[in-house]
Amino acid sequence: MLTKKSRYGEAGFFEVSEDGFEVFSGVKARSVSEATGVLEHEVQATDRLDLLARHYYNDDRLWWRIVDANPQFIFGPLMLGPDMAGQAILIPKIKE
Repeated sequence: MLTKKSRYGEAGFFEVSEDGFEVFSGVKARSVSEATGVLEHEVQATDRLDLLARHYYNDDRLWWRIVDANPQFIFGPLMLGPDMAGQAILIPKIKE
């Protein structure tokens, strides 16, 4: 069950196939809109997504907004770390 404010609310669930079998018990991929009103953040070797979200949004659970704004990174944890130090990532404006 998804809450009303879930970012997956409009994605919907997978449907039962024509032969009656459940295709996948999960939620379909959600659409990600292009980030607007962004800041550039220079990555430090010690940065973590949750700490950046706490710094910029005062809520460490909003780390996924930073991942959404940087689609070149398939897997969020690969965005940060010593190898990324000095590179810029986008920090989107929080939606109200």
